Amino acid sequence: MKPNLKLNLKNLFKRDTTPVKRGVRGPFISGSCSVTGIMLHVIAALIPIMIWAVYLFGVRVLVVTAVSVASALGTETLLTLAIYKKPKISDLTAVVTGLMLAMTLPAAVPLWIPLAGGVLAIGIKQLFGGTGRNLLNPALFAHTVLTLVFGKLIIYTAPLTKLPIFENVGAELAAESPMAALTAGRFPSETLFESFFGRTGGTIGEVSAVLIIAGAAFLMIRKVISYKIPVAYLLTVAVISYVFPKIDVDATTFALYSLISGGVLFAAVFMATDHTTSPCTTLGQIIYGVGCGVLTMLLRYSGLFYDGAYPAVLIMNEFARPIDSLAFSLTVPVKKKKAAKTAAKTEGAEIK
Repeated sequence: MKPNLKLNLKNLFKRDTTPVKRGVRGPFISGSCSVTGIMLHVIAALIPIMIWAVYLFGVRVLVVTAVSVASALGTETLLTLAIYKKPKISDLTAVVTGLMLAMTLPAAVPLWIPLAGGVLAIGIKQLFGGTGRNLLNPALFAHTVLTLVFGKLIIYTAPLTKLPIFENVGAELAAESPMAALTAGRFPSETLFESFFGRTGGTIGEVSAVLIIAGAAFLMIRKVISYKIPVAYLLTVAVISYVFPKIDVDATTFALYSLISGGVLFAAVFMATDHTTSPCTTLGQIIYGVGCGVLTMLLRYSGLFYDGAYPAVLIMNEFARPIDSLAFSLTVPVKKKKAAKTAAKTEGAEIK
């Protein structure tokens, strides 16, 4: 009997219990849930963020997102047709990959960049064998490559700046984001209130901390993601930025700016919790989150990237499985000892 692949939007907020079929069990699946169900939840969590970005940067946000999603979907269709003789796009993973890529780009980006990024993201995913087998997050891989190669063409604009819908955005509209100021060792001109509620420049997905937190709460309540990786990640960033502030300002203030500026919140919630490219053991998730936080701050302080969050998570993707193996080797003996003690106590009680 063939599974019903039709999407019923009425069931968006209803728990999906279809078993997931993928290469590696991921860290943020609680119980059983279909890939399509997970993707629908992620899309729902991203919608308020996108709506706010449209308010800040205009209709161009929708155009950048549409180009990215269309590129990812088109590439997925062509590659799966070539490999499997039929398109495999009903699970919505290509849609979410395109959405995630768009979220990591500013609205003023030239439109050919999300177009190329969608091809690159799906290409690397299929190179590893498709959904559930990729060792790297496809959207993060594409974003990092595009940033390294075409970083000078990616400009950021101030909120409420009128951007052309299809034409390239001129350099005269460029403005410094809070993250760019922190990376350069300067205090941001935006207040903490503006940064938290999203009245700043930046990428489409990173500008509103409060909406990202709301999305995280929704996904955790729905048991789509676990709190372990985001909490370990953000606590590490907070501690390092508090102990080693980069600019001459109150340590608490710098730590707060470090948390709500740039892509660290978005990366912690939507990228680091990717079910295929992160650990599935509890200890592994904690180690992974701490590693993401340490690398983020190292990359930020080095100034190699506009924001170290996305490349940091991408680098940690490569260590997810070794971390899981290490965590498993450390936790299994402990569990065996506890089981042996419990068995011994039970046996002793029966003898008495």
